[in-house]
Amino acid sequence: MDCRLEFLRLEFAVFNAAKENDLTKLKKCLLGRSQPEVSMLLTVKTGGATPLVIACRYGHYDIVEYLITKCGCNVERVGSVTFDGETIEDAPPLWCASAAGHLNIVKLLVKHGANVNSTTKTNSTPLRAACFDGHFEIVKYLIKKGADFEIANRHGHTCLMIACYKGNYKIAQYLLSLKADVNRRSVKGNTALHDCAESGSLEILQLLLQHGATMDVDSYGMTPLIAASVTGHLPIVEHIIGLPEIKREDRIAALELLGATFVDKKRDMIHAISLWKRAMEDRYNNEPELPKIVNEPIAAYDYAREVTSIQALDDLLMDPDAMRMQALVIRERILGPAHPDTSYYIRFRGAHYADAGRFDRCIELWTYAVTMQQNILEPLSPMTQSSFLSFAELFSFMLGEAGRAMTRGRVVPPIETNDMLMIFNKSVKELELGQKMFQSLPESEKDSNLLSRALVSSLHLACLLARLVVEEDCCEVIKKRILTALYKLNNLKVVIRSGRTALHLACYRGASLGRYPPCQFPSTHLTKALLMVGADPNARDEDGNTPLHLAAISNPCRPELAKILIEYGAHLDTRNKHGESFENLLGEEQRLHEIVDPLKHINLACLAARKIKKHNIEYVNRVPKSLYSFIDYH
Repeated sequence: MDCRLEFLRLEFAVFNAAKENDLTKLKKCLLGRSQPEVSMLLTVKTGGATPLVIACRYGHYDIVEYLITKCGCNVERVGSVTFDGETIEDAPPLWCASAAGHLNIVKLLVKHGANVNSTTKTNSTPLRAACFDGHFEIVKYLIKKGADFEIANRHGHTCLMIACYKGNYKIAQYLLSLKADVNRRSVKGNTALHDCAESGSLEILQLLLQHGATMDVDSYGMTPLIAASVTGHLPIVEHIIGLPEIKREDRIAALELLGATFVDKKRDMIHAISLWKRAMEDRYNNEPELPKIVNEPIAAYDYAREVTSIQALDDLLMDPDAMRMQALVIRERILGPAHPDTSYYIRFRGAHYADAGRFDRCIELWTYAVTMQQNILEPLSPMTQSSFLSFAELFSFMLGEAGRAMTRGRVVPPIETNDMLMIFNKSVKELELGQKMFQSLPESEKDSNLLSRALVSSLHLACLLARLVVEEDCCEVIKKRILTALYKLNNLKVVIRSGRTALHLACYRGASLGRYPPCQFPSTHLTKALLMVGADPNARDEDGNTPLHLAAISNPCRPELAKILIEYGAHLDTRNKHGESFENLLGEEQRLHEIVDPLKHINLACLAARKIKKHNIEYVNRVPKSLYSFIDYH
């Protein structure tokens, strides 16, 4: 054990020397080591990265040269690195150096055989990484050495697309001079022209058009013109609507949508009205007229109807709230409910209402948005899960602040339990549909993180409801409705990655979502409520841990949580696959007898099972099959 600990310290020292550009320290760490030992030290990953990967990431040329030329480091061994807060997995050293802009290291790696077309886990090449941050000299060098600029990442985005999106004119111009495919489509159907329209570079847009870029439609039905309107890039919109091939109806839609963007994104009501007026004059003052198809008014939009006259537009300026509803109505008509921005801006407007203390309007808009998402998006969509988590955060705030006199100058009204139940039931339905979809997928297409996130989102909402059942003096009717909803969740018997159930997560500190989770886990309220509706206190995950095991490692274990589990039948002496019991997993500062009296909760059956396991007594076919799992627990 001491030798292994010493080697771990040495691994950490080698990694730190590479990260801190301390060549002297690195040589000292490796001095006198055999080649197998050196290879092991240089291939082990710390925080997901090898010493060579981290040295390439931070531009430590002397370290990189020493690792390659003196230590024989494999220039293709990948690792994980972080750029702008995002973790890049399976990144080759050349990708790291290219992304960070270290031309001298790029040349050194290529000289020693690095593959210029190596890729990360997402199929991003070193060339694409250089295009992302505008490292023009690296782009030219890699292409000279054979880098393929048409290799797309897993989303189908090419080097030209990313250069256009990031506004790197010189790189875009260079790639186009090499005949890069200007109309190449991504997985979702967008082109470099879409990327340019979204990012806002008029200069690059004109360059693309000169090289034959066409106004294609992506999978959302978006043209580059609509994309520029959504993001609010007025110069690009003005340039595109002036092109002779643009249809009149597309020009009108772009101006209307741009006006909506000016309302919500730029908060410029005057400019928004002027854009809507231009669209209306084009719609009604030219032949033939193109009257609006006005949809039925929607309650969530306060029954707002689209205006159809200049006078009505002028009247809107006197009512900012009506203008905001007008923007939502216009956006939904033009983009449709399937477009992410439609639900995004509904949620955005709801958040503004919440900030102003209009929680009823926030809940109304957010409910409309999440219903729209569930009707349009496939189950377990990250967008839908984000909506449910936002609801949990809102409800948590309202529950915490309701009843206090004032919060930042405003009264927070008491929350309606019906609102919480409605949203929770929607989250359970989403989980049910997601579970069915998940079960029908081949193993290679299953993303267990999606199912895990959906369950945790539901549990955050469930936790708030459980507090009302366990702690609050709510009426029996409401209590029954909450327990019925929790029963539906528990009855789905969702098992996520690692084999954990809803009750496992309720007892586990790591179940929270986000930096500021609406609920803190483990939760005694949720644990008790789930047990009340039939959750199995002795369910075991892939490591053999029961909820009681996870409660023990909460550090410190909450005595009331353990007592609730034991009260509902959790076995105190159950052992996981590592032979650890609840008592073994308690921290050094806690003792079993301080939490619970073990003599009251270990019966003769438990003692008999422990004796059988201790002495490896053969019990198959000698006891009823129903007892096999009970014996295995011990």
